[in-house]
Amino acid sequence: MKQKHRTKLVHEGKYVAEVDVVLYEADEGWSPYLSLEDASKLDKVHDALRKGDIKMAMRLSRVFSLTPVSMPQKQNELLHPDAR
Repeated sequence: MKQKHRTKLVHEGKYVAEVDVVLYEADEGWSPYLSLEDASKLDKVHDALRKGDIKMAMRLSRVFSLTPVSMPQKQNELLHPDAR
């Protein structure tokens, strides 16, 4: 059985968390898959972000605050950026 270290992203509201997990690859069955502990860690981080408990999420992951780069003035600009 192979193990691959990966970073999973968990997005909730204006936050995103990087969670380090191990993916297991096997020749039979469903693959790749997470350990029960890593799946639980992803759930805990998601729940903490949903509740606004950033400190809890930071204990299990690296948490970032998302900032919009730009906001269109009108909905039409989303569909047709050149229309003015």
